[in-house]
Amino acid sequence: MIVPKTPLNEEFRLEALNALDILNTESEKKFDEITSLAAYLCDTEISLISLIDRKRQWFKSTHGLPIRETSRDQSFCAHAILEPTKPFIIEDARTDDRFYNNPLTDIEKLVVFYAGIPLIDTNGFALGTLCVIDSKPKKLSDKQIESLKSLANQVVVLFELNKKNKDLQKMQGSLKKRNESLKEFARVISHDLKMPLANVITTSDLLKLKLANSMDKETLEYFDYIKQSSFSMSDYINGVLDHYESDNLVQNKSEIFRFNNLIREITELLSIKEDFTINFPESNTFLNCNKSAIKQIFFNLIGNSIKYNDKEHIIITIENSEDDSFYYFGIKDNGIGIPKDKTEIIFELFTTASDTDRSGNKGNGIGLSTVKKLIENLGGFIKVSSVVGQGTTFDFSIKK
Repeated sequence: MIVPKTPLNEEFRLEALNALDILNTESEKKFDEITSLAAYLCDTEISLISLIDRKRQWFKSTHGLPIRETSRDQSFCAHAILEPTKPFIIEDARTDDRFYNNPLTDIEKLVVFYAGIPLIDTNGFALGTLCVIDSKPKKLSDKQIESLKSLANQVVVLFELNKKNKDLQKMQGSLKKRNESLKEFARVISHDLKMPLANVITTSDLLKLKLANSMDKETLEYFDYIKQSSFSMSDYINGVLDHYESDNLVQNKSEIFRFNNLIREITELLSIKEDFTINFPESNTFLNCNKSAIKQIFFNLIGNSIKYNDKEHIIITIENSEDDSFYYFGIKDNGIGIPKDKTEIIFELFTTASDTDRSGNKGNGIGLSTVKKLIENLGGFIKVSSVVGQGTTFDFSIKK
């Protein structure tokens, strides 16, 4: 027996092999199908996807062989990678000096016929082979050899796809951790800002009251501006908190409740003072879903229908229906409407369709992003249709 030589590029080859992160991984159907097909096409007892490690050959897939690795010194595949551009075919290993007294041939009598196609990566490194083995002498036709070459190419493609998928998973994991850190940062900062902001509002009210008799009109306007800006910042902070806490909100368990009753709760929370009409669904149906999430969704949508409305009399119509898989909801208003070129971007974070709302305040572009995020996390979808000057309709679904 002749121990196979070590390739001149061995360290680089091993580095390329280890970079695939495939050694010692579990069997996979997509590779097992290739070895099964190779054995069938070549009419052999055994087929292997063999990778040549530093001191062993390890089998990613085995057909007809119960073991997963053998010594590299005894490996036929370790000889095959020495000439990576050629098929390595031994018709009868018993008559070949390289394999005389090789335990795989002489004692166990597993390998008498061997044909291996080197697995060459994109950088030209021979990682191992796709090989077929039989316990009796054999010859392969040109078509069988070409078929083995094609299958070997597919093995390399699968290796590279596996590597890309693992890299993507690692990247996703890293992005997830970064996103969690950003969410925690936003939560902490938002909470820490709320108290000082409340102090600004309270202090400005106290100063305004204390100096009421000595202030001119311009000074009073400055105080009003401070208070208005503080409330806008408070709304912004609350919006950020709602957005980043929406992931926790969707974890709430489903509960049974009447839909119209929930809408009444929301309108009371909004403390609506303007001339306002809300048309409820005819039937006060029972829903069995995430009440907290639905409440947050309608709180934002109804609030927007009121804020972005230029009519003297605000009219909002709400509808709901269901089938075996989804609850469906609609909310229509007679507000200012959304320009067609902005209907695609209104669900993006920090994006608004209008410069100012009914009170002249600028929106923060968080509410609709939170709504979309909640709906999609609940297995649904949302769409918008609008006519400028006439109103807007949001239709969305929630999976049961």
